[in-house]
Amino acid sequence: QSVGKGAQGSMAGASRTMTGRRRHWGTAALVVAAGLVVLRSKQLSFLGPQPASTSRREVLGAGLVGSLAGLAGSSRPAGAYELPPLPYAYDALEPAIDEATMKVHHDKHHATYIGGINGALEGSEQPPLLDLIKGAIKSGKRPHRNAGGGVWNHDFFWLEMAPPGTGGKPSAALQGAIDKAFGSLDGLKDKFATGAAPAALFGSGWAWVVVKDGELVFTTTANQDNPLMEGVDAVEGIPILGLDVWEHAYYLKYQNRRPEYISAWWDVVNWNQVNAWYEAALEGKAPVVDAPPAAAALVGRKQPKQPEPSSGNGFRMRLNFETILDFGN
Repeated sequence: QSVGKGAQGSMAGASRTMTGRRRHWGTAALVVAAGLVVLRSKQLSFLGPQPASTSRREVLGAGLVGSLAGLAGSSRPAGAYELPPLPYAYDALEPAIDEATMKVHHDKHHATYIGGINGALEGSEQPPLLDLIKGAIKSGKRPHRNAGGGVWNHDFFWLEMAPPGTGGKPSAALQGAIDKAFGSLDGLKDKFATGAAPAALFGSGWAWVVVKDGELVFTTTANQDNPLMEGVDAVEGIPILGLDVWEHAYYLKYQNRRPEYISAWWDVVNWNQVNAWYEAALEGKAPVVDAPPAAAALVGRKQPKQPEPSSGNGFRMRLNFETILDFGN
């Protein structure tokens, strides 16, 4: 299965540019860290005359303050968009979606869309992803439509899924809207079974539930189009549920049996997230899916908060998802 020219981009290109926005968040975190180090420095008398027996911690702390200040003040070109980490393990959606598919889908296909749109925007304005896709069709710029759409759609897709048994159920308000539009939840599933089947949605595309004029509507889009795009050949609205039926989303496990994939997918729908998107859509707000806080807040991935160990006069702080700065022994 081929990907549109606008979505083509090397993995190397994705790697160079996917860290763009994180640098902004990282800079803010570094500034906070610098402030904490300065505060700690006062306790250790950094800012006054130093005793002859300056400790190793004090020397390292003073050097860190300078390093953090340099990083915070540096100016670096930022990539437009980044590949978000999955909010669960690759195998967390099994048996509905297998580990091998998730690795290829996220690490290869999604990354290719990231590389495509970042390459297309290199040296030009880097608008919010939501703004970019809304005007993608009318702009006539194929990378905005194909690669940009692919980025938003996949960011959305990962968040609307959760490991089996953790995604909750439709809220009372959403269930009422489903009953009104489709008769029941089973009626909604039947709509996907028929509307996203190969006979109805030929080739690659997506099946969606959108909020339009306060009501739920089922629609489908071709390729990487989505209902937020102005002028799309589908029902325009705010999506709250979407299913990727490109072959790369299911072929390793299901081959040509798309109906089986559609049926199994319901076991991993993250209704907790869909409920939140539904409430926001009633207020006219589209999902903002490309910010790491959205992934971190995923209800299907609740984890107990673990206190960071500390000893003596040291202290720790965690930055983003991966980095721990340890100012201790």
